[in-house]
This record gives sequence, structure tokens and C-alpha cells, in this order.
Amino acid sequence: MPTEDLKKILSHYPIDVISIKNENYKVKKGVWWIETSKGYKILKKNSIPKEKLEFIIAAIEYLVNNGINMPKIIESKDGKKYVEIDGANYMLNEAIEGVAPSSKTPDGQKRIVTELGKFHAASKGFQPPSNCNPSILLGTFENKVSKKMKKLNEYYLTEKNNSSHSEFGEIILKEFPYFYSLMERSLKEHNNSYYSDWVNEVKNINCLAHQDFIDGNLILTDSNEIFVLDPDSLSIELPIKDIRKFLNKVMKKRGGWDINVTKNILSWYQEANPLKPCEWEVLKSTIMYPHLFAGIMSKYYQKRETSWQEAKYVKKLKDVILIERSKEPVINNFDKIISSL
Repeated sequence: MPTEDLKKILSHYPIDVISIKNENYKVKKGVWWIETSKGYKILKKNSIPKEKLEFIIAAIEYLVNNGINMPKIIESKDGKKYVEIDGANYMLNEAIEGVAPSSKTPDGQKRIVTELGKFHAASKGFQPPSNCNPSILLGTFENKVSKKMKKLNEYYLTEKNNSSHSEFGEIILKEFPYFYSLMERSLKEHNNSYYSDWVNEVKNINCLAHQDFIDGNLILTDSNEIFVLDPDSLSIELPIKDIRKFLNKVMKKRGGWDINVTKNILSWYQEANPLKPCEWEVLKSTIMYPHLFAGIMSKYYQKRETSWQEAKYVKKLKDVILIERSKEPVINNFDKIISSL
């Protein structure tokens, strides 16, 4: 349960508090609905270092100035964008009323992807202030993927040398060689792609990736505007990162990949923020990497979900394998898809 003296924290702001309701809480993070005489506000607690928070705030302000809707940051009585108390930072924002757009429908997908394209276009030219610690992910794909592959292979070899195997382990022994070869192919294609050149270009103009541009972090208002929430992971990165994550989440909800849905999503994005064919080719190699399979395998062997029983892990693994294998027609026809954009 929250132990913060919220009234003390809120006393730093020029508001009249009527009531406080906790939305969610972890020791290092928290969200509260604050009812005031002038409507609801959202108080967020985070443990992000202030130098990183300065980067996020500067990025938010740049995006807003370029037409992206994001909740207004309410300044404290002494004009600060956040309040620092007991090693934690607290930020107060206007609460936005509305509903999350649905990525399960074509209309919802189009709305989200169009907004994502606008988001990336609006972020170009952002220059982090000198007093911050910017999050920069440019050029890190190969290193991150190589480290993951090494770790996953270690899990596989350990499982292989075990005298007995769980049901999850039996499936891994059968499936891992295929998925590892897919990882190697993904990395090879990535290294032969336009990736490095694109990274060098973006270093000059910068582009911000949200990293979780999906239903739960967006609000569609009654006035038909989309507001972007949860900017804590904003980073300087290629726009492909957000597109790939959105595709993965859409196809996971569908239970498998679909060529037409993929084509539509890429077409809608292209209308909002056009990419060159060579840039779209970079997406192909990142889609090829089996992110979902790697994720559930890591989660199991690192025992990250202690409340999950073996049966739940096995079901998740089987579902992920079906989704990952359904990707093959999309990868094989990817050149045709991007040539039609």
C-alpha cells in the first residue's frame, strides 16, 4: 500500500484537493487520480533519475509544440515541472477523459497507426537540452540481439543436458533449433540492410520512439482527438521500433499474422510519415526475429513469473509458437508488400 504523504506532495501544487484515489502502486511507481475543484488531475510517481526526467519533459514539450496531444504538465507553485521528495519524483498532469482506441478493428488500427506516423514526424529535429541524460537506443539492435541469442542458447544447452525435462523443456528441445536459425537469419539480414546508414542519418535529425504506442497508452476523446500517454520510455530511436512492436501486439491479439492486415498497417503509416523502401527493409529483419518466443523462453528460465504454474507457461509457449510460425508468409512476401506502399 502507498506510504507517501500525498497531501504533503500535493501541497506543492496550486490546486484544491477534494479526494485522492489510487489507480495502481508499486514501491518505485504509482498513479493516483486527484479530484480537485477544477476537475481531475493525475499524479504519477517514478524513480527516474532527474537528468533522464529532464530529457522526457523536453521531449514531451517538443512533441506538443509540434501538434501531438499529450496531457498538460501542471507546474508546482515554484514553477517546476515535477516535485522531488525522498528520492522519488512526482509529476502532476491534467486528466484526459475518453476511451482507448481499439487495435482489434481496422478503423482502430488505422487511427492508431496514423497517429504513430504523426508522432514520429513531429519528433524530427528534437535536440535534448544540455542538462539532461538522453535515452539513445540508435544502433543497439545487433548488440542486444546477440546477447539475447547467447543467453537463450545457454538455456537450451542446459535443458538439453538435463536428465529429465518438463513439458515446457520438451517443447523447447524440439522448437529451439528452428527459432535460433531464424534469429541468425534475422541478424544477418539486419547487418546487410540499410540500418547503419539510417542510424547515421537519424543521429543528425533525431527521431523519438514511444516504445509502447498501443491502446492502453492512448485516449480517444469525445472531440475525436487522440492523446498520447505514458511517455516514460521515450527514446531517440528509429521509428521502426514502434511499428514492429505495434505489429507484434496486433498479431498476438489476432492469434496469428495476416498479410492483408500487415499491408494495411504499413500503408496507413506510409501516408502519415513516408519511409523509403530501404528503410522498410529494416523492418523486415526486425519482424523476422522471434521476439515473442524469445520473451516467453527467457521468462521461464529466469523464473520471472513466480505465480505461473507449468501449465500456464506451456500454454503461452504453444500460443507463441503458432503466432511466430504464422509470420512466415508475411516475411516471404514482404518485398511485395513494401513495393505496393
